[in-house]
Amino acid sequence: MESREVVIIGSGPSALRAAIACADGGVAPLMIDELGIGSASGSPPVAGLAASIDELNSAAHTEDTLAAGGELCNESTVSRTCNEGVPTLAELERWGLALRRRQGGLPHAAPAPGHQVPRLTGCGDSTVREVTRVLEEQTIKRGIQRNADYLPLSIVSDNNQVRGIVTLNISTGRIEPFQTKAVILATEGHQGLWSSPSEGPGTGSALAISAGIEMRGMETTPRHPLTIRDCGIHIPMDVLGSGGRIRRENGDDIGPEEALGGEPCVLDLRAIDSDAKIWFSQTSQRIRDRIDLDITRDVIPLSPGVAYTTGGAPCDHEGRVIFEEQNTEGSSAGLWHTGLYAAGRSAHTGMHGNSPLPGNLLLDDLVSGKAAGTHAAGWAPSTQFGGSTQIDQAVQEASNRISSIREGEGATVGNFASKLSAAISAKASSKEAALVEIRGMKDSGFRLVDTSAVMNTEMVEALRLHGLASVAESILTSG
Repeated sequence: MESREVVIIGSGPSALRAAIACADGGVAPLMIDELGIGSASGSPPVAGLAASIDELNSAAHTEDTLAAGGELCNESTVSRTCNEGVPTLAELERWGLALRRRQGGLPHAAPAPGHQVPRLTGCGDSTVREVTRVLEEQTIKRGIQRNADYLPLSIVSDNNQVRGIVTLNISTGRIEPFQTKAVILATEGHQGLWSSPSEGPGTGSALAISAGIEMRGMETTPRHPLTIRDCGIHIPMDVLGSGGRIRRENGDDIGPEEALGGEPCVLDLRAIDSDAKIWFSQTSQRIRDRIDLDITRDVIPLSPGVAYTTGGAPCDHEGRVIFEEQNTEGSSAGLWHTGLYAAGRSAHTGMHGNSPLPGNLLLDDLVSGKAAGTHAAGWAPSTQFGGSTQIDQAVQEASNRISSIREGEGATVGNFASKLSAAISAKASSKEAALVEIRGMKDSGFRLVDTSAVMNTEMVEALRLHGLASVAESILTSG
């Protein structure tokens, strides 16, 4: 059994930034993800990165974030994260991020809904892809080991202290445990509940739930206003600062709030700024390929959809996952699930509240990833490995779980996914009925067509769906 001081679960910006911070702190982490290098570059480009480029400080950015997120925001977290906007952008530039620029050479700053001043910057519709590429280069330079095609199954804990993690090697079909002192959860969100697990399997949240962590912020599911009907394309909010307009069907301009409220609307990109066209060429091409519309002459029908999520494991400002415990006086105290961290879409930091401000999702990914990696690197060397007995037991439980899926007589993977999506979409009418439906589905299990052990993508999909079902339960029982 391999032993590593820090294991990072994920492949996106938050996981990569955590790995870089950990390595810079003197600890060589192990990254584990399901897909491999470059996989996170396909995440929906819902917005660029928000930074107070043209402001004396980040006070106004903090005010705008609190106004958008409401009472569910944590003011200290918001202030600290917004203050890191410019340093984060400068760091990415030093590492080679090719930003869209304005006359004079400064990074381009676009206006965006909810921002008092223009502060949305990046690489057009390639921001997530280019940030991911730059961070991957930095992890390679640091010699950080990365195990791809590994599906995390469970976190092993002993008395609320992390001891290891159990994974499925997708290539070989073998269950492989890793003994570790710290685990950083930094995966995609759980937006796959409303579409396909591949668009957001919520692995980090599912793992935290399996470790007994009570999720926070799950009752809030933000929708992205610039989603195209029936094809899963999410257009970055940056286009609204470059000449794009949301319009009613009669041609009147409206804002994202009206679109989210159900107003029938279209996105008009026909008057997009000439110097911006090249920065949104991928969006133009996707729209042409999938729905055969030309943005230079056609308007685009919109239907707000779930492109990202913000709930997850509750964390402090250093990324440590916390849980509430009652003391003898009857009050509760926040304690650290020792060795467990979360960042980005796996974490609930209090940054976003009811509604994330455009550009804050990527900023929070990078800031929270760095914080978790830095703290883990400082803490892990001072503690000891342990829990080998618990790890062995967890391996046996994982083996039994996989065997039960392989031998199951329940729903097919496709049928399970459809029913799960329908149940979570219908929660507004009856949470209780949706909860009963999902729990019944979990009890019934799956029926696999492919029962082989090697490269069994159907098994992987079943395991992801089982995790998403647990996340759905958390959503339905929250709030």
